Amino acid sequence: MTAAPILNEISDLPNAPVLDTDANSEGLFQRLIENHLPLVRSIVERMRRKLPNKIETDELYSIGVTGLVAAARNYRPSQESSFASYATTRIRGAILDELRRMDWMSRATRSKAKRLGSAISKLEQEHGGSISQDSLCAEMHMTEGELADLMEEVRPVKFVSLDGVDEQSETEDQSLHEIIPDDSCIAPLDVLERKEVLSLLAQRMEQLPAVPKKVLAMYYYENMRLSEIAACFGLTESRICQIHTQTVGLLRNYLVNLLA
Repeated sequence: MTAAPILNEISDLPNAPVLDTDANSEGLFQRLIENHLPLVRSIVERMRRKLPNKIETDELYSIGVTGLVAAARNYRPSQESSFASYATTRIRGAILDELRRMDWMSRATRSKAKRLGSAISKLEQEHGGSISQDSLCAEMHMTEGELADLMEEVRPVKFVSLDGVDEQSETEDQSLHEIIPDDSCIAPLDVLERKEVLSLLAQRMEQLPAVPKKVLAMYYYENMRLSEIAACFGLTESRICQIHTQTVGLLRNYLVNLLA
C-alpha cells in the first residue's frame, strides 16, 4: 500500500489536519504515514479484542489513521523519543476519544458496572457459579435497594432499527415497524365506533327544538359569545346560558345511555 491513496482517504476523514508544509517536510510526512500504517492496524486489533462485536474494525481503523495523521503533523524529533512511541499514544487516544463519544454510559457509571462485574465474577468462582442476592449485597456493601438501583443504572441499552427484520418473528421479512403498536394511532375498530356514535349524536341533535339547536350551532360552530347569541334571540344572557346548559346535559345523558 502506498501513501498516495491513504492521503486521499485522509482528506475525507473528520477533523483531518490541514497540511501546510514545504516539499521536504511533505515527503517526510508521507514516509511517516506509509511506514506506520501497520502500527494502526496492530493497535486496532489489540483494542478490538476487548470491545463489543457491534464496533466495526474498519471504523476504528479510520479513526486510528486520523490519529496517525495528527501524530505525523505534530511530531517534533527534538522533543519526542521516537515517532512510533509518539504515534501509538496519539492513535490510541483518538480511538479512545471516539469510543467515549459513542458510549452511552458516563465514566462514573462505567466504573460502577466494572466493579459490579468484578464482584459477580468473584462470587461465582467462590460459589461454583451460583450466587445469591444477599451475598452480592454483602460483597458490594449495599442494601437490596441500592443494589437494585445500581443494576438498573448499568443495565445495557440495545439500539435496534425499526425497519430491521425481527429475528424472533414467525413471519419472514417482518420489520419491527410493522409489529410494534403505535399508541398515538386510533385502532380501526375505535374509529368505526366513534363514527357511529357521532352519527347517532347528529341524529339526536336534529330532533332538538329550534332554539336549543340554533344556540348550539351559534356557540360551537360560529364561535359566538353567549351575550351575542342572547342579542340575536332578544333574550337575556342568563336565559341563553340556561338553554345551553340544559341542552348539553340532555345530549350527555343520551351518550351515557348509548354507551352503557
